Amino acid sequence: MQIEITGLTVRYDSVTALSDISYQINKGDFVGITGPNGGGKTSFLRALLGLKKTERGTIRFYRDGQQVPDLNVGYLPQKSVIDPRFPITVAEVIESGFLGKYGDVVPKKCRGERIKEVLARVGLSELSDRTIGKLSGGQMQRALLGRALVALPEVLVLDEPSSYVDQSFEERMHEMLRDENKRGTTILYVSHQTEILNRMAGRMVHIDRVLQELR
Repeated sequence: MQIEITGLTVRYDSVTALSDISYQINKGDFVGITGPNGGGKTSFLRALLGLKKTERGTIRFYRDGQQVPDLNVGYLPQKSVIDPRFPITVAEVIESGFLGKYGDVVPKKCRGERIKEVLARVGLSELSDRTIGKLSGGQMQRALLGRALVALPEVLVLDEPSSYVDQSFEERMHEMLRDENKRGTTILYVSHQTEILNRMAGRMVHIDRVLQELR
């Protein structure tokens, strides 16, 4: 698996969010992404995910040396777009991670057990039937992390995943991410907490309109 970014430029009306970024991400990388607010970190992730139109440049994906149209990606956005009034339970939020193109990575007959496994990993087993309107911000963040993990992604994209969660779960989440990375999952982790990224990430970049490799 590989992501090859060449000359990426993203604009919002007259404002350039990202300018001429080139970077390569390989299978098993753990890339920590830092930078100031408004510097383009989220725009970078959204461009990779195909959620933001690019002005110029190319983003190519490869699997086993062959170019492919996309990869199996799990995404935890910085801010939830799920309406808390929507009548959906924690288990159903996690199950929705199977709705994408790569949902069949986990056979249908195995999905119930996979959901239970993920519920336990994110500490929500006892809240599986609770509707999202009754969750705290931290519990909702954990449910969304479960959704990102459930379909065994090749790439896990995390935008400020520590938002809303308490310190005890943050430490548990970081251990979980280390385990995922050891299994070969590629991780892109945006955070303003540079000390955490320095401990966890094998590669580090700083994005402020342009991309600077730190290591």
